[in-house]
Amino acid sequence: MQSSPKSQAPPQQFDLLLFDQFSNHCLANTVEPLRAANTLSQRTLYEWRFCTMDAQPVRSSSGMEVTPHVALGDARGSSLVVMPSYGVRALDHPNVIRPLARALARYDMLIGMDTGSWLLARAGALSGRRATIHWDVLDSFAEAFPDIDTVRDRFVVDGTRLTCSGAMAAFDLVAHLISEHHGPLLALEVAQLFMSHEATARPLNTPIRAGRTVTRAIAIMQAHLDQPIAISTLARNLGCTQKTLEARVREAMQMTPQALYRRLRLNHALALLQGTDQPISEIAGRCGYDTPSALSRAFRATFDRTPSAVRGAA
Repeated sequence: MQSSPKSQAPPQQFDLLLFDQFSNHCLANTVEPLRAANTLSQRTLYEWRFCTMDAQPVRSSSGMEVTPHVALGDARGSSLVVMPSYGVRALDHPNVIRPLARALARYDMLIGMDTGSWLLARAGALSGRRATIHWDVLDSFAEAFPDIDTVRDRFVVDGTRLTCSGAMAAFDLVAHLISEHHGPLLALEVAQLFMSHEATARPLNTPIRAGRTVTRAIAIMQAHLDQPIAISTLARNLGCTQKTLEARVREAMQMTPQALYRRLRLNHALALLQGTDQPISEIAGRCGYDTPSALSRAFRATFDRTPSAVRGAA
């Protein structure tokens, strides 16, 4: 994993405020990328707790019950994630908004997931800012809160106020935060982890701030993990010089195209070692290495473990 001064900071705490009828999908797409970032970095970068208004369990829209760690009135931390889903209008009530407004002052970052933007707006946290919300209620949100610059986007970051449009966008928003906190490589690895083993060689939407050239370069790399192409050839395919490609990849990913390509291939090897029973010799070929020993040397230099050790643990 790339080193970063931010990676030496204490874990960032997320408190997730849940209500009855919350979305399982949105919750998973928020928490699982954080968990994956911890796993991939082998450090506790993120911690999270579940909160409710009164410390009582809540049920999701599909019936999953969550027992909270703490009541909202007793919670404080770096980031509060407000996560209702269905029936948000019923929550637009003083019994919810008043304690929520008091709690907001105890957090540095406020995040509205799915329809959470509605409650943050009613509590006064989004006035004069750009925001989005689940697109089913976007128009009514804009009408209800004319002092907010409502936009139809997957997620919006306006300073310390973050909003997203639904469960699928929650993953994108969290990946963006991982990239901001701990670098674009970790965000890319988290996204790659959630692809199926066969799909890890296919292009995915990169959760990084990169221009079209870098995004296309990563997609081509992912499509040629088994037979790596030269960086000079990759640059020609993209219609730019190798020097230009190297500069843009360095700017976006803080590493050379060669190092990025190698990391993508080794991540694919890691996924195959952990999730399949394919022989290491076959995995080596599928990841662009001529021999198992060549894979082993590169793998150990990157992960400080051998492929055999990973296979044994799996």
